[in-house]
Amino acid sequence: MAATTRRLLYSVSKRFSTAGVRRSYGGLPQSNSKSPPSSSQRLMELESEFSAHNYHPVPVVFSRANGSTIWDPEGKRYIDFLAAYSAVNQGHCHPKIMKALQEQVEKLTLSSRAFYNDKFPVFAERLTNMFGYDMVLPMNTGAEGVETALKLARKWGHEKKNIPKDEAIIVSCCGCFHGRTLAIVSMSCDNDATRGFGPLLPGNLKVDFGDADSLEKIFKEKGDRIAGFLFEPIQGEAGVIIPPDGYLKAVRELCTKYNVLMIADEVQSGLARSGKMLACDWEEIRPDMVILGKALGGGVIPVSAVLADKDVMLHIKPGQHGSTFGGNPLASAVAMASLDVIVEEKLVERSASLGEELRIQLNEIKKQFPKYIKEVRGRGLFNAIEFNSESLSPVSAYDICLSLKERGVLAKPTHNTIVRLTPPLSISSDELREGSEALHDVLELDLPNLLKINSGKTPVSHITECDRCGRNLYA
Repeated sequence: MAATTRRLLYSVSKRFSTAGVRRSYGGLPQSNSKSPPSSSQRLMELESEFSAHNYHPVPVVFSRANGSTIWDPEGKRYIDFLAAYSAVNQGHCHPKIMKALQEQVEKLTLSSRAFYNDKFPVFAERLTNMFGYDMVLPMNTGAEGVETALKLARKWGHEKKNIPKDEAIIVSCCGCFHGRTLAIVSMSCDNDATRGFGPLLPGNLKVDFGDADSLEKIFKEKGDRIAGFLFEPIQGEAGVIIPPDGYLKAVRELCTKYNVLMIADEVQSGLARSGKMLACDWEEIRPDMVILGKALGGGVIPVSAVLADKDVMLHIKPGQHGSTFGGNPLASAVAMASLDVIVEEKLVERSASLGEELRIQLNEIKKQFPKYIKEVRGRGLFNAIEFNSESLSPVSAYDICLSLKERGVLAKPTHNTIVRLTPPLSISSDELREGSEALHDVLELDLPNLLKINSGKTPVSHITECDRCGRNLYA
């Protein structure tokens, strides 16, 4: 028996010593790089080597930030025109939000929902009163918020609408983006998000965004089994797509008529981004559920929430859904400070007025470069520039963003031909003008060289045939 044990231990030891497993608990990392350890180049090398390659970042390293300004490790200054996909609406490191964080982190950070804490109930009352709903279900990330809404809609559909077991349907829009979980990508039109991750979840139907007639057709055909309609009031990842006037009101009427929950994903479009507190406010409609996230955490900590009335929310019972960190006291304190900043600094009004300024500037640039710019669109400080693919090719929107970065402006492309411009709502008029001038210089001075350099290269296709419906999106 002892000999057998020794052989087994030797076998296990040999396996782990020869299997290429690297362990250096407490050891110093070894590096062959000639770059200084805290330089931008070295930090990007480290991320490339040790982090999954699930993002394609613009090559700039954030080291310090304040308001709309970013500094890299070398001290170079940039203007932020992305705001972490609208998670930093209040500006980076806002002093009131940082103070709330610091004060709370020294007292209590986590209780879990196994117990009560002294911050979440106050936050819950504040949030529900502010947006006019009975109840809130707190989570952390935007994707978790969407998942929560989907589960809640299905539960309501089975229990209240009497949809047969396992037959509840959620309708969503072509071109939508609601996150990266399996349930969410199962309703996506983004092939990168769906290919290789099957089997996708059933119970999803698609409809064109902005097409109320198609929505009613689906409701007529499948309405007895449809629990909810999930939509972005302004589609963000699709390229800041704004629906036709009257669409949101038509959706509200159809959802009421066919007893379908109207679920607004305001994770990116909400909290003053569009020049209204919620993008749904542009047509003064009230969804059955609202999903908030991103800026709710003030760019400091992940906070998301689903708002609904009791006749919907109370279909979730104890043990049926939750999150260890959802509703934690640190997040609750930060979220309340984040909401205070939006109200006290009139960020809704700032977004509306500054958005008008920015679009005037961008449309002036469009007039000067009609060959390259197809459209400028947006509401508030939620804006996008769409380029003419034929005249821009083989240069991509990513190449444009690289040139903007070299000129001190940070933006991010979507779908190869679109650049989103969504700066913090605290940005100044001078900074807006600086960003616009950088874009002008990129098109006037950099683009001719980019076209020469990329001449002969295979252009990145801007047309994506959706695996789900076979149509060409973003064409």
